[in-house]
Amino acid sequence: MTTGTDGTTWFRRHSTTPAPRRRLVVLPHAGGSASFFHAWGSAFDGATEVLVAQYPGRQERFNEPCVERMDVLADRVTAALLPFADVPLTLFGHSMGASLAYEVTLRLEERHRVTPAALHVSSRKAPHRVTPRDLHRRGDDELVAELRKLGGTDTALLDDPDIRQLVLPPVRADFTIVGTYGPRPATPVGCPVHTWIGDTDPNVAVRDMDAWADVAPHGFRSRVMPGGHFYLVQQHETLTRELAGHLTGTT
Repeated sequence: MTTGTDGTTWFRRHSTTPAPRRRLVVLPHAGGSASFFHAWGSAFDGATEVLVAQYPGRQERFNEPCVERMDVLADRVTAALLPFADVPLTLFGHSMGASLAYEVTLRLEERHRVTPAALHVSSRKAPHRVTPRDLHRRGDDELVAELRKLGGTDTALLDDPDIRQLVLPPVRADFTIVGTYGPRPATPVGCPVHTWIGDTDPNVAVRDMDAWADVAPHGFRSRVMPGGHFYLVQQHETLTRELAGHLTGTT
């Protein structure tokens, strides 16, 4: 069992970048895994290495205990990321991963004097606007109903009781993180902030994303794309192309 901060445990590379000039660090959503972002490994230029976080309790980390607190998860991800900070880091977090990316950015800056090149946050309210919910205290059927509403998961699999038994524990753990991460001061970060959202997201409004400007004194951009909470599935090519432009300075 591995519960430490080893970068090879915490981050998956979906392709090899021999001599990266920059790294994109992707932090998945609640219930998500690194495999969700497999296609991102080949979506950027040869100088960009993509690292996707693999949280405990899923896939090859199935036997590890899930994390249920944002501060613990952010501390561990930050520690695991430090060996990769020899080149500029850009963080992209989707949904729960957006809050995590923000917390990791603060820790990198405040504790380690590492300022990311940029923070990209997707489909998640700003830290001082988040509204915790109690889904983690509800029954399995309500968790499944939420997953169906948001999309992004092959919810037909959840009809199988055996698969439910495998999938729901990390989902509940992540929803515990989300449900106990309350509104907090709008502490600014030292890098530009970019927000992304689907125009029909059932849980997050465009104005919620605009509030991220309050923590972005070094620059703020927002982008609204067609789609719901998981717009990034349908808009994969557009999103990664525009993100690549930000990474290389051509956008």
